[in-house]
Amino acid sequence: MAQVGVAAKAGHARFTYRLRVPSAARTALTGEWDRCRWVWNECVAKSRAVHLHNKETGEKQTCGPAQLDRMLTEARKATPWLREGSSVVQQQVIRDFGRSRAKAHKDITERLPVARRAGMPTWKTKREARPSLNYTKRGFRLKGGRLHLAGGIVVRVVWSRELLAEPSSVRVYQDSLGHWYGSFVVPAEVQPLPQTGRVLGVDWGVKQTATTTSDAHDLPHVEHGKKARAKLARYDRMMARRRPKKGQPGSRGYREAKKLRAKAYKKAAGQRADMGRKWAKKVVRDHDAVAVEDFRPRFLAKSTMARKAADAAIGATKAALLEMGRKHGRDIRLVHPAHTTMDCANCVARAKHALPLGERTYTCTACGTVSPRDKNSARVMLHRAGLNPAGADGGRPPGALLQEAA
Repeated sequence: MAQVGVAAKAGHARFTYRLRVPSAARTALTGEWDRCRWVWNECVAKSRAVHLHNKETGEKQTCGPAQLDRMLTEARKATPWLREGSSVVQQQVIRDFGRSRAKAHKDITERLPVARRAGMPTWKTKREARPSLNYTKRGFRLKGGRLHLAGGIVVRVVWSRELLAEPSSVRVYQDSLGHWYGSFVVPAEVQPLPQTGRVLGVDWGVKQTATTTSDAHDLPHVEHGKKARAKLARYDRMMARRRPKKGQPGSRGYREAKKLRAKAYKKAAGQRADMGRKWAKKVVRDHDAVAVEDFRPRFLAKSTMARKAADAAIGATKAALLEMGRKHGRDIRLVHPAHTTMDCANCVARAKHALPLGERTYTCTACGTVSPRDKNSARVMLHRAGLNPAGADGGRPPGALLQEAA
């Protein structure tokens, strides 16, 4: 089945399809990936060398796409092996590297906390990095239901649904099970839904993935990863018993155990993604506007809640809600999470001290309102987003939406 996701550019969507790759095409794609990985590692080496030179001499040399393009041109002239591959995917590697490096520099310039910064690009190793090739429009074409890639590579696409428009690019990648996929980027089309006159506030959490102002739209934490933990532990033991010595290839039993482990991980991830998309569709179908906590769960990876937070998949669920809102023309407003557990949703007074995590009931010292902590935070989201909380009860009071539909 095709998967629909968020593309890198606004106003675009990704449609992902399974690919049937014959052995000759698989060998060719692996060769292309080896060249792209080499180009990426050369970019990393060049970037680090420039940074070290600037640090020692005080100069301001740059390592942007223009310099890296010149480096690639010279490398292709001097290296026949590199010249055998397509220049399209190799140039896209430089573009991807530039975006990754620019994001890391931007986070440093904005003085974001270390836990929220994007790291600088690092090496892609042969054993750990999975193939991922990005083809622009001049590097691929669709003909007779097949995907023709630069370099004479032809693969069959499992068309589980029709593409909405002509794709502008495609990313061909391999997952942990060895399956190949093609992710096409197409212009996004808004599919408007009927107006409902309702608004919703969403607060993210670990005990419950999403707590909203409507009990019917709360998203419980089903813990798919916890249910799969027994299988994963068993496969880990199988791999440990069959682990090859350093420098030796893995046995057939080791590879089989590794594949079973990857399959269990992928099943749990698919269950989380499916639940998140279904919940997001239900939310945008029933509400005209949604105030969402702009929560960044990355810092939880270094806390005692890391495993449970990863199993909750807050980031993926939030991304699914944003994409579903864009797709159906709903008003999704991100709210800064600072002090949302300290503010009162009734009188908007702020408590003098932060509530400890174990305290699950919020009591306002100003107006005496008592409510569940997460429910109070969800209603605070509506206040901060400029939405009238009365609209969460199903009516359409004056000013429930700041921007009325035409």
